[in-house]
Amino acid sequence: MRTVLVTAVAPVVWGSTYAVTQLWLPPGRPLFAAVMRILPAGVLLLLWVRRRPRGAWWGRAAVLGTLNHAVFFGLVYVAAYRLPSGLASTLTALSPLVVMGVAWLLLGERQPWVAVLAAVAGIGGVVVLVSAGGGASGSVDPVGVAASVGAVVSASVGFVLVRRWTPRDAVLATTAWQLVAGGLVLVPVALVVEGAPPALDGAAVLALLWLGLVGSVVGYVVWFRGLTRMDAGAVAVVGLLNPVVGTVLGVVLLGEGFGWVQLGAMLVVLGGVLVAQAPVRAAAARWAQRVRGHRVGVGGPRGSRSDGRTPEREGAADAVREPSEPAACRS
Repeated sequence: MRTVLVTAVAPVVWGSTYAVTQLWLPPGRPLFAAVMRILPAGVLLLLWVRRRPRGAWWGRAAVLGTLNHAVFFGLVYVAAYRLPSGLASTLTALSPLVVMGVAWLLLGERQPWVAVLAAVAGIGGVVVLVSAGGGASGSVDPVGVAASVGAVVSASVGFVLVRRWTPRDAVLATTAWQLVAGGLVLVPVALVVEGAPPALDGAAVLALLWLGLVGSVVGYVVWFRGLTRMDAGAVAVVGLLNPVVGTVLGVVLLGEGFGWVQLGAMLVVLGGVLVAQAPVRAAAARWAQRVRGHRVGVGGPRGSRSDGRTPEREGAADAVREPSEPAACRS
């Protein structure tokens, strides 16, 4: 459960991405925002861990950095600029099912049906949450929709490969390599498509520091740590906390409405996240077993034991033993 809670820090932080982007970052510069979020953070983390890739990890770092950061963030920021935050959150919520499918194809990892149903329930809760808040209203931009779906697919494949390739004791180093590799892939694309970097005011600098240091360094370290210790599908369901946090920030920062429907949808999402976690299901099974055992003990005959034998029956059994039976045999 501690691993689940630590992993949940990532989507909680990521839930601020859309609001921060739309409020404080320069408009119309999605690739610049993506580069500034991942490359400086990766360089700082690499200077801290001071470990370089070895052997196959040169290629793996490039693949993971491209999937999890270059392609993902490039498409996420395109979607953030072109779609209402609610619609973007709804499309991103499909990630658990995509991750489960990719994990089954690449790792042979099969999720229990209860986890799949929990993911579906959580996605339904996200849809109700953003729809009730008006977050999915507005014109639908096909480019933004395609970018959001592409980001989900790219990150889903990348997350599964992280689980397959990353050792538990190398999460910091591999996260740094991925961030740097993804940033280096995005830099020339951003320069060609968007030109020179724009001027930044104080609010934009603080926003990039938040998204880079907290969103990328802290967020991805705990997220990839979770992927090395949990099923990929279970980790992906934890990501449904992202739109929940986005809704809360919309209420707090933008004064958006909040009522019983939104509260019920949040509870459905949180319930889906919990049910999808194996430790939670195991704890619930142990609790149910204790309850059943308590009911059997309370509802049985007076003076009954846990094995169903009453003192009278035990005495009768002892009475039929032959007198010559040794005490050791009786025990």
